[in-house]
Amino acid sequence: MITSYKDLIVWQRAMELVTAIYKLTENFPKSEIYGLTSQMRRAAVSIPSNIAEGKMRGTRKDYRHFLLNAYGSGADLETQIEIAKQLGFGRNVDFNESSELLEEVMKMLNALIKNLKPIT
Repeated sequence: MITSYKDLIVWQRAMELVTAIYKLTENFPKSEIYGLTSQMRRAAVSIPSNIAEGKMRGTRKDYRHFLLNAYGSGADLETQIEIAKQLGFGRNVDFNESSELLEEVMKMLNALIKNLKPIT
């Protein structure tokens, strides 16, 4: 039984993603600390944060809304990972871990969002 957002596998994987993104961006150029590094970290943190906030709001409508926000942050992060790859930041191994985690989280979010479609 799920009693807290911390029990949600999607939240747990999103937290792993945050850690992976922080590790990935550690080695980005220092000139990017207020640019891409900051944006990627904020987008990553936004995903589990929105999952948690939505779950705690208590209504199906609010939960779905915040899951959509998390999904949007995932799309932001996906784009930012591609930009970092094209600019030659980080190592491919690190990108692979982050990208795989992000893909897993996005699939889970998509499934949750579909299950929470408004009742018509």
